[in-house]
Amino acid sequence: MAANLYKSYSIRNYFEIPQMQKLSNSDNSAIEVVGNVLPFKTNNYVVDNLIDWDNIPFDPIFTLTFPRKEMLLNSHYEQIEELIKKNVPRSILNDEANKIRMELNPHPAGQKYNVPKINGTELPGVQHKYRETVLFFPSQGQTCHAYCTFCFRWPQFVGMNEVKFAMKEIDLLYRYLIENREVTDVLFTGGDPLIMKTKILSAYIDRLLDDALYNIQTIRIGTKAISYWPYRFLTDDDSDELLRLFERIVSKGKNLAIMAHFNHPIELSTAAAQEAIRKIRATGAQIRTQSPVLKHINDSPEIWAEMWRKQVNNNCIPYYMFIARDTGAKHFFAVSLVDAWKIFRQAYQRVSGVCRTVRGPSMSSTPGKIQVLGVSKVQDVDVIVMRFLQGRNPDWIARPFFAGYNEKATWLDELKPAFGEEKFFFESELEEIFHEHIYDNETENFE
Repeated sequence: MAANLYKSYSIRNYFEIPQMQKLSNSDNSAIEVVGNVLPFKTNNYVVDNLIDWDNIPFDPIFTLTFPRKEMLLNSHYEQIEELIKKNVPRSILNDEANKIRMELNPHPAGQKYNVPKINGTELPGVQHKYRETVLFFPSQGQTCHAYCTFCFRWPQFVGMNEVKFAMKEIDLLYRYLIENREVTDVLFTGGDPLIMKTKILSAYIDRLLDDALYNIQTIRIGTKAISYWPYRFLTDDDSDELLRLFERIVSKGKNLAIMAHFNHPIELSTAAAQEAIRKIRATGAQIRTQSPVLKHINDSPEIWAEMWRKQVNNNCIPYYMFIARDTGAKHFFAVSLVDAWKIFRQAYQRVSGVCRTVRGPSMSSTPGKIQVLGVSKVQDVDVIVMRFLQGRNPDWIARPFFAGYNEKATWLDELKPAFGEEKFFFESELEEIFHEHIYDNETENFE
């Protein structure tokens, strides 16, 4: 098969991958069992270029893209395994899988509270959590070239429509942006918007380039395509058209930021990925990079330092180190907040100033993006020092606050305020925000 001839693999045809013969029977069985609960999809570029098949199942990109037994709790794994052995009808298997999925926090960080309205009509493919930034989920972009096993948007890919964000209509978004002039940034997200054909993506973006939307200064596109399918920018039948679209955005005086997801340095090592980066940069677009810190994949300062250096050497801007969200296979990937800070700090010390544009470790939590600044001692009390990088209330931003030291905590809700305080400073206001949201919805439903 030619390197740039696309071949996709899923739970239904993964056994066609030639390298599967390198896996043990138990590893192959795990793909089927876990893949019936958490989404699985990969392609020939990932399989042939990024995975070391002599290091299975511990290779980081294999773990990033292929289900492993440990990604489900034992009770869940045994439940699905038993149903498969009994060869139950697909409908029964799906029903039981959905019950498990609903136990895995499919809506982390209060996403359901982020959906805005215009004239009483919800915009189900839009999220507006932070004042200046709107997220847009084009319905044709709600899949990816390959699925990351840690992905917090995994419900998008498993047919759970009740927890899926997607929107076809650009007109409602256009009207919303007209009425909310404080919005300066629109982030196309998914899934992966660059799974779409360029003519479809152009139909969305050209509407945002209208002179009436003078408030929109930055268009961001979240994508894993540089890592998982760099031929999207090189040899796909509309790759040149895509690059011309990028040029058109920049020529309109907009900042185009490609929000690239790189989880391991190996993703930046191929000639195809490096050429894709060069072509994107030549259009005038920026490439900003981000990833969560993940056990089994990148939980060492050496890996992060190498990744940041490679990104800068390819003229990308390190942007975020995230904490893996509390959803899906979080128990498998979780790194404690204290350990994540230690990894960040030690990696930060290993690189030069041009790499230190990166921020983190950051939790995209219900109240906002919260950065773990470090561990300290205040008044002889061990504390974790944090601050908001983004918040539902902009007044929270850049305000430091303290949690009691907890070396095992992996998320905000596992922390308690320091110094005997009952609540963090933002909690009462956050409760009011959610109460107003619920009250508004109940009022509308009643009417």
